[in-house]
Amino acid sequence: MAFFAPKGARAAGAPGLTTHMLDTASGKPAEGVRIDFAVLEGEAYRLIRTVHTNADGRNAEPLLTPETMKTGQFQLTFYIAEYFTKLGTVLPNPPFLDRAVIQFGMADVTSHYHVPLLASPWSYTTYRGS
Repeated sequence: MAFFAPKGARAAGAPGLTTHMLDTASGKPAEGVRIDFAVLEGEAYRLIRTVHTNADGRNAEPLLTPETMKTGQFQLTFYIAEYFTKLGTVLPNPPFLDRAVIQFGMADVTSHYHVPLLASPWSYTTYRGS
């Protein structure tokens, strides 16, 4: 039996790429974060698209779906200073962290890759999630 998810929804283990950001300064999902998604072509990253996170800290749809999944080197750029400034956080000029740039590879088109970011104005961390 085939599983057909509503548009924008995917089973957790379905092949694809997803991301989200948690604001570790407030302990909440980071809403409204601009994220650039790019692929490495030759020596440079080419922007695929820009998304923004929703109230749950996620973008509305997966960055890659089972139909668009491919191997390669990718980059996610999270605009964290922009996010914290919009919240009214007073940051130094220039901010300690302006953007978090995560470069990662995907070697298995049958796997689900999840790249979360946990961030504050002073630190960030990432990992391969589920």
